[in-house]
Formats: sequence, C-alpha cells, structure tokens
Amino acid sequence: RLEFLGDAVLELIVSRYLYRELPDLPEGKLTKLRAAIVREDSLSMFAKDCRFDEYIRLGKGEENSGGRKRPSLLCDLFEAFLGALYLDQGLESVSGFLTKVVFPKVKAGAFSHEMDHKTRLQEVLQRGGDVSINYRLIKEAGPAHERIFWTEVYCDDTLIGKGQGKSKKLSEQDAAANALADLEQ
Repeated sequence: RLEFLGDAVLELIVSRYLYRELPDLPEGKLTKLRAAIVREDSLSMFAKDCRFDEYIRLGKGEENSGGRKRPSLLCDLFEAFLGALYLDQGLESVSGFLTKVVFPKVKAGAFSHEMDHKTRLQEVLQRGGDVSINYRLIKEAGPAHERIFWTEVYCDDTLIGKGQGKSKKLSEQDAAANALADLEQ
C-alpha cells in the first residue's frame, strides 16, 4: 500500500517539477521525460544511490537469488519509502527529498537522451522519405533477475545499429543511440 501511495506522490511531484522547470517543453515531451524518470530502472538507480539496498531485510532464498539487486524490488522499495515519507512528513518533505536525489540528475540531462533515441532516429531517417524502421530482439541471456537483451535496428532491411540493455526497451534505445552515432559521423 505504501508503494501505491509513493507511486502517486512521485508522479505528482515529478510532473509539477517538470511543468515549472521546463515551461517551453510541449506536453508530449514532458510526458516522455516523466516516464523516463519514474520507470523501474531509474527508480532502482535512485534506490541504489540512497543505498536502500543495504537495508533491505530478505529471506534466505530471496537473498541467494540476487533479490537485493533486482530492479523491480529496488523500484518498489523506493516508491514505498516515498509513500511512508509522505504519510509521516507531507508532500513538501517528499519534494525536498526528490530535489536532492532525483532532480539534480534531471538538470544534468541524465534522462533527455534516454527518452528520445528511438524518436530521434525515426525523425532523422524519415527526413529522406518514407522508411520502415524495425527493432529485432536477437538474444537474451542471464538469470531472470539480471537478464540482458540484445537488439538490432533495421532501416528497411539494412542493419544500422545494435544495442543491449537490462530490458527490451533499454536495448532498443541503445540500438537507436548507436545507429544515431553512426549516422552523425
């Protein structure tokens, strides 16, 4: 239940922050940026930055299966912490916490590149006319809690980039970023 509440408070505060700090950014871009900030891998990174993983009490089975490093668990923990902080100290305390932990990374541009690679690649390629862009998952490996995905991106039927990541979406973003890097050389 704390996770549910923390998720809602996080969405509100991040939305308010982006609305105030980026007044010229269109609604669609604000939505994409917010999604990049509040997604699982980002929240698990914030939890690690706060060293929350060092304080989790896990059963032996969960500990032995790598639960302490599992992004979904760290994400849930971060949201539950925000929910508890909200109940105990209110909205502005949560906002103050996020101002120290999350928003400096937003200001530093840590999320602008992640949200855009696939869209940017599509924009660049479609300048030359109508093209078909396809992402193909070519491989996945590793245990369930540390899975790695490999993706290739094709323009029409030509391979233009390869990428990898801890999720299919992240591997597609990496493939698009690598394709863009090659195109811009």
